[in-house]
Amino acid sequence: MGRTPRKKNLFLDTIVNKVDAKGRVSIPADYRALLEQQETELVAFRSFNSPCIECCTSEMMDRLASDIDRSFNTFSSEQDDLTSLIYADAKEFPFDSTGRIVLTEKLLKHAGITDKAAFVGKGRTFQIWNPDSYAEEEEKIRARALQKRLSIKTGGAENDE
Repeated sequence: MGRTPRKKNLFLDTIVNKVDAKGRVSIPADYRALLEQQETELVAFRSFNSPCIECCTSEMMDRLASDIDRSFNTFSSEQDDLTSLIYADAKEFPFDSTGRIVLTEKLLKHAGITDKAAFVGKGRTFQIWNPDSYAEEEEKIRARALQKRLSIKTGGAENDE
């Protein structure tokens, strides 16, 4: 018997695509398929931690809003700062029939993207980077992970043997 293909629900891999002079870039096919499968919009905003573009589904933005509401007092300075950094900057990006989106000048400038963009899978979200900047960042990430000896606590039936 053949295995039933598992439904994909995570943004994986790092893919570099060309960006044209108008800021158009093709969303990687696997990312696009995931967005279509979930029947959701792509939302993007400038990262406030890194020189990149944060991307997620509109449903993930809804969950983020709930998390912010639970984590901070309404109208606190922390809540106000986060909502300004995220929602005031966020925009939905529909893709065209060829799977492209048009990134705004503000997003391109923030990430330092000119002719190429690296799509970096982060599980339930992804980021868009200047490929050279991401290569440098990836080296730093790997060095920190090695130094801290990062690990993941796992659970579930497959680990109880």
